[in-house]
Amino acid sequence: MTDNRTDPDPVADERTTLAGFLDYHRETLALKCEGLTDEQLRLRAVPPSGMSLLGLVRHLTEVERGWFGRRVGGRDLPPLYFSEPDNPDGDFDDLDSTDVATVFATWRAACAESRDIVAASSLDATAQRRDGTDASVRWIMLHMLEEYARHNGHADFLRERIDGATGE
Repeated sequence: MTDNRTDPDPVADERTTLAGFLDYHRETLALKCEGLTDEQLRLRAVPPSGMSLLGLVRHLTEVERGWFGRRVGGRDLPPLYFSEPDNPDGDFDDLDSTDVATVFATWRAACAESRDIVAASSLDATAQRRDGTDASVRWIMLHMLEEYARHNGHADFLRERIDGATGE
């Protein structure tokens, strides 16, 4: 794995710091998936878990689109990989015939769209959460950092299980 991540600026303003850490975590997920075959990206964790690196990328695509695209951006973006209530874990399941390159391109496009939406939004702007309460764009960015950090921990274990590679 070649680590080309960009460290966030330690003296930047709030928006730049939040965006920098979010991009750092996005790059970390890409790093954890780098150099693996399609089959390795589909490998499941330990039964009964259905988690895989490819499933994590699909899940985080949905999360990007949900929080930034639908909630902050107000866009009509139906889920790509799951449906409720019929297939709520479709982002982690249904990987056998999935085109890996398309999954990564879709995730990268979702991240780029999220960056554009955030750049056009005030950190104090609000969006409605599933429970009907409001959350600021600032809160959503911090929530997304938590989401990526948690799943990057999962990605660490998955990658180590696949080929022994470890790292930040």
